Amino acid sequence: MKAAPTGAGVFPKLNKEKTREVFARAYELGLKAAPEGRVADYIPELAKADPNAFGIYMLNGEGESLAFGDVGTRFSIQSVCKVIILAIALKFKGFEETFKHVMMEPSGDSFNSILKLDLRSNLPFNPMINAGAIQTVSMLANDFEFEEIMQFARELCMDPNIVLDEAVYKSEAETGDRNRAIVYLLKSKGVLMADPEKTVDLYFKLCSLSVNARSLAALGLVISNGGVNPFSGENWIEPNHVRTLKSIMFTCGMYDFSGEFGVRVGVPSKSGVGGGIVCAARGPMGIGLYGPSLDPYGNSIAAVRAMEHISEELDLHVFDYL
Repeated sequence: MKAAPTGAGVFPKLNKEKTREVFARAYELGLKAAPEGRVADYIPELAKADPNAFGIYMLNGEGESLAFGDVGTRFSIQSVCKVIILAIALKFKGFEETFKHVMMEPSGDSFNSILKLDLRSNLPFNPMINAGAIQTVSMLANDFEFEEIMQFARELCMDPNIVLDEAVYKSEAETGDRNRAIVYLLKSKGVLMADPEKTVDLYFKLCSLSVNARSLAALGLVISNGGVNPFSGENWIEPNHVRTLKSIMFTCGMYDFSGEFGVRVGVPSKSGVGGGIVCAARGPMGIGLYGPSLDPYGNSIAAVRAMEHISEELDLHVFDYL
């Protein structure tokens, strides 16, 4: 890693030519890294993904974009939906009410672990692990239908073509016993806010939304831009809620690799085992990446390698200019 910039200052405007070169090199590095991982197979439908697929899409607040590789390939959003779930909870339930029912601490455990929930706390540690996302979904399940949340996702991602991937949903529902265990554990502790079957079914559907790298870049841009769509001017997320989202993405968004990713990349991000990663970088800039070959933590191995290069070369780390 190179030395961080010294001294406080305003984040500099990126040079277009250098930015393109950096993203092109990041794409090459990601492609080389892809064979080192493996696609998720605990959800059978995900095992069908091409392990060598990889794409990066960048979108900034001026409408400029960069695209490399498989940016149009549709895949299931999986855990990246946790960002959208939390955004909706904050928007309609508020900060205080939301965090009465889920904590905001890194767990240090795998995304589907129930150890701390069973042994240390009645509440899930944060909304970016499965238990926390399921608990947050239970806060919404009595007030929102799946179609309403899907429409909110379309707006945040600037993608009207987001739909339910029926094959992935069926695969999730048939194999999701661990998530059913989580929802009933939450119920047994008296903290679940809705019917357990209704809650877990909604969670399976939200994880099965069909997106692409462009969708995730747009989501990252809206978050990076203070919750405002820079092209329409529509305010989707309040600024104080954006701060909360970015903070939890930074500390918890990359599963139990979040600490190291925070040091090496330093950009608020969220990954999913479908291979997607959304990054909300300064600029404002959204970066969406897709690479279904995963590292041992469940993050796209190609996308992580690419983001290390992008952040280092463009000085995107959130602490570089403090």
